[in-house]
Amino acid sequence: MAKPLTDSEKRKQISVRGLAGLGDVAEVRKSFNRHLHFTLVKDRNVATPRDYFFALAHTVRDHLVGRWIRTQQHYYERDPKRIYYLSLEFYMGRTLQNTMVNLGLQNACDEAIYQLGLDLEELEEIEEDAGLGNGGLGRLAACFLDSMATLGLAAYGYGIRYEFGIFNQKIVNGWQVEEADDWLRYGNPWEKARPEYMLPVHFYGRVEHTPDGVKWLDTQVVLAMPYDTPVPGYKNNTVNTMRLWSAKAPNDFKLQDFNVGDYIEAVLDRNLAENISRVLYPNDNFFEGKELRLKQEYFVVAATLQDIIRRFKSSKFGCRDPVRTCFETFPDKVAIQLNDTHPALSIPELMRILVDVEKVDWDKAWEITKKTCAYTNHTVLPEALERWPVSMFEKLLPRHLEIIYAINQRHLDHVAALFPGDVDRLRRMSVIEEGDCKRINMAHLCVIGSHAVNGVARIHSEIVKQSVFKDFYELEPEKFQNKTNGITPRRWLLLCNPGLADTIVEKIGEEFLTDLSQLKKLLPLVNDEAFIRDVAKVKQENKLKFSAFLEKEYKVKINPSSMFDVHVKRIHEYKRQLLNCLHVITLYNRIKRDPAKAFVPRTVMIGGKAAPGYHMAKLIIKLVTSIGDVVNHDPVVGDRLKVIFLENYRVSLAEKVIPAADLSQQISTAGTEASGTGNMKFMLNGALTIGTMDGANVEMAEEAGAENLFIFGLRVEDVEALDRKGYNAREYYDRLPELKQAVDQISSGFFSPKEPDCFKDVVNMLMHHDRFKVFADYEAYVQCQAQVDQLTPRGGPRRSSGISPARASSPVTGLSRSMRGRSGAWSPPTCRSRPPTFPGTRRTLPWRDQRAFVFLLTLHLLFSPSTLPAAGGPCFSEYHVSRRGRGGQGGFERAGQRRNVLEVLLVSCKGSQS
Repeated sequence: MAKPLTDSEKRKQISVRGLAGLGDVAEVRKSFNRHLHFTLVKDRNVATPRDYFFALAHTVRDHLVGRWIRTQQHYYERDPKRIYYLSLEFYMGRTLQNTMVNLGLQNACDEAIYQLGLDLEELEEIEEDAGLGNGGLGRLAACFLDSMATLGLAAYGYGIRYEFGIFNQKIVNGWQVEEADDWLRYGNPWEKARPEYMLPVHFYGRVEHTPDGVKWLDTQVVLAMPYDTPVPGYKNNTVNTMRLWSAKAPNDFKLQDFNVGDYIEAVLDRNLAENISRVLYPNDNFFEGKELRLKQEYFVVAATLQDIIRRFKSSKFGCRDPVRTCFETFPDKVAIQLNDTHPALSIPELMRILVDVEKVDWDKAWEITKKTCAYTNHTVLPEALERWPVSMFEKLLPRHLEIIYAINQRHLDHVAALFPGDVDRLRRMSVIEEGDCKRINMAHLCVIGSHAVNGVARIHSEIVKQSVFKDFYELEPEKFQNKTNGITPRRWLLLCNPGLADTIVEKIGEEFLTDLSQLKKLLPLVNDEAFIRDVAKVKQENKLKFSAFLEKEYKVKINPSSMFDVHVKRIHEYKRQLLNCLHVITLYNRIKRDPAKAFVPRTVMIGGKAAPGYHMAKLIIKLVTSIGDVVNHDPVVGDRLKVIFLENYRVSLAEKVIPAADLSQQISTAGTEASGTGNMKFMLNGALTIGTMDGANVEMAEEAGAENLFIFGLRVEDVEALDRKGYNAREYYDRLPELKQAVDQISSGFFSPKEPDCFKDVVNMLMHHDRFKVFADYEAYVQCQAQVDQLTPRGGPRRSSGISPARASSPVTGLSRSMRGRSGAWSPPTCRSRPPTFPGTRRTLPWRDQRAFVFLLTLHLLFSPSTLPAAGGPCFSEYHVSRRGRGGQGGFERAGQRRNVLEVLLVSCKGSQS
């Protein structure tokens, strides 16, 4: 029988989310039952689990509404400078748990739902992911919204309410199959339609120059219907807004057809207009010049700018009468951030409104536009840069084409005056690219039309200045900045890894959740065995929970004491999942060659989605699954090596795998990954990083000390030198026997015996057309993985003797530093406004929301085998994992018992008396 818990141990089970007051629990229960009855029109006899989820979601939303209205009232009364974050992607994931965390409702909801005989975790799993993004760009936008609300900034996110988000991925016979993501099938409890703010968006037509100005006539109109979603800050009463536009056909759409009697055809044609917001384009880092995509980009820009100008003209809450008519102060009240080139049409559209509608002089309008807009570049891959055919613009947006021509002409005149006779420079810097098909370079338009241009990691920003936009940097060096990406620690620590968050709170308090520099307070505990043991226990509990999830969802049994080696991101050649595959094959061959040798057990998990039209990426997925079929069923290998492809990787799956990971793979070719944010999420949750000096890895290594990461491979300058010399893959193939064996196995059909030629294209690419130099880094990568093994007796990478607390305690930076670094554009003193205070609440406004990739936590997470609880021991048999607290996603409690609110209060009171 297990030893009873001491009062001290019981107090440890009290979560960072605080105690649930008895009144709060009763209120949640009452509100839940009311919504089940009046909103969903159900009783407990007929209600389904989904009904219970919706009842809970509406209950939680009730706590948002008052704060939401008061926040917007506050902004209208104070009239601060507002930040408008324009992005075609917002990869939000699930909302329920994040909202409960930020409002401090999680414990009250957990207890109320338990008292109703339900399980909160099961209800949370019912919620659909809002998958309105492809990957890092969209998830960054979501993290920005969370942090801007937590910082109390008057910020708005603007995008498209796609009816179908990023596709659901199914693996059938090892191949990716796409299924539509009908995420709105059951409704969305978090959004509020705002038909009163519906706006017209114009397409096609013709341009007429008249004495009264330029007119855009005979256009086709599509209506933009706004749907608002609340974005709560962390315990500060601020609730900002994400406004997503949905396309609606006007009632008189194709009225001429109706007039001649073809009513059915006219109604069916409404779909053509409404297709604009139908589906998210599933391509990332690859430009596909489809007219529908251009329509989407203009649709969100046109609707958003009308909304921004309406709000600028109004000074009092609820007033829609124009008050401001002078646009001199527009840049003082409005900051527009362009998330990559997708919203680039904001520049010519704002010019069109100012010049054609508001009758502002061209030069003044251009000055206002440049001061208002700022541009974030997200990629250096040439195939990802948007270049729209002039012919498409001429048909779809004729007035904007004229404006772009005028902008370009003035720009080239300026360049020619500074660099007379340099025709080649004019060609390189032109917005219009000449050739068989004239194209508009949207990145050039963004640079010319913005007052600030930033990369998303220091190395990326340097590449932007020295390569991608070298000529523009020489022209206006002061315009170029770096803003390294970041993540929100609320979702990526407190929400997804509450056990670790609670362990840290016990030692240093809660301030680190809004200021991660506070984690430096853990430094005195770097050699504290009790603390290391607590953190190691949390990691092992997370691994056990994820192992159970894998067994349930993927029907594969894995060794929870093995190293969890995780490589999750979009499938793309530059992210080099193929390098990981070659290492797995090498490990497999070594085990087969010497079965008696001791190997560190390793579970390799690879996950991510391939763009539907990206043949090589789909082949990579097939290769991973084929390797897994061979390795996982080989009795000689046993549980020493497992390969799992994580199907349908998404935000909610990331929240499960990241807390359980021991090793994080960030192995892109140096100079290709702009930043990466997955690297930060893994590090915050205690995984070691193996990676190249690429993206944010460089700054992570500097903050923590390169000796505390597993860094390998070519640097950017090495890649450039190899390009100049000429990369010869066969040279490595002939020189490295293990590489040759692995490639030959792939080529010969060893992993695809029924289709021997299945992977010929993969081998051909690696041998003859590999832009990302997989073979060049193979040897260093395998050697680096061997170093990981040396530090990993069992259960995950252990603490290295080379850890340097002094280096790890160097000042950390943050997601909000990325925000505050934009302050020249975003935040005059009035921009960050203090949120409203509600009766009976404490005003809390975290001003410092630090970037969540600090390596410091890893110092305490690299544990020795002696710290691991043994599976089957008393903590896994006598006790089970509860929903909230310290064990896995919760705390350990005696089987069959439930710790209720009153018990926790008694324990807390007793502990305080002692």
